[in-house]
Amino acid sequence: MHFSIITPSHNRRQYLPEAVASVRATVSAPLDFSYEHLIYENGSTDGSAEWLRNLGQDGPPLRFWTHPERILAGPARNRLVHEAPADTWIVPLDDDDIMLQRTLFHYGSLVEQYRDQQWFVADFLRMDEERRYLPNEDYYTWKFDSPTEMLQAIFKAEHFIQGNVCYSRTLFDQVGGYDEEIKMAEDLDLYVRFLLAGHLPVLSPHISHLHRFHTSNVSIGVDGDKHNEDLRVIYDKYAEQLKKLGIERP
Repeated sequence: MHFSIITPSHNRRQYLPEAVASVRATVSAPLDFSYEHLIYENGSTDGSAEWLRNLGQDGPPLRFWTHPERILAGPARNRLVHEAPADTWIVPLDDDDIMLQRTLFHYGSLVEQYRDQQWFVADFLRMDEERRYLPNEDYYTWKFDSPTEMLQAIFKAEHFIQGNVCYSRTLFDQVGGYDEEIKMAEDLDLYVRFLLAGHLPVLSPHISHLHRFHTSNVSIGVDGDKHNEDLRVIYDKYAEQLKKLGIERP
């Protein structure tokens, strides 16, 4: 069993070392699996590329690539997944977040338990820029009985998914990867295609990561209206399929 943690990065020199350290702190025992951290640094002007070049290989393999200009998250994630082994399990991690030590262990336990399942969803916690826990801001996943039921909740803006997932490279290739034109919610767009392909995620009873709130979050300014706008962009891409399932446009 192998895991590939994928991290697009832009101007996160302040937080990126903690994200890298959190992956390196993974505790796998007693499961037997390997893992690597793949980072796509693009358009940074804060010394991130230099820091990565000077980073030693003290721990699990870390591979990184640099690009002179900033690109969207979709193409950055695709480039990282395409560098990963064909039989790997993909775990997204933002460059300002922190993965917990047993995250991969819990995902690995589920991979062994549910051998026919292709993706898993977990809870996550929110923290501020100084890693202080934010009470009443936990994100918790729901258990759905069918892909259609989950899609209905997503497009009613009752439920959403971010980087709190683990999915197989096989499923990623099957649905075509991240949309490279979407500016926001490219991850949710991918998960909608997982569901449209008939794959309901297994709910994982663990905390996947700590999501950091700070003044330069990519999602700053995304309120209810903006989220519904993003949902409509995704809905219109798959309107024919969604209408057949009885799912209304948000």
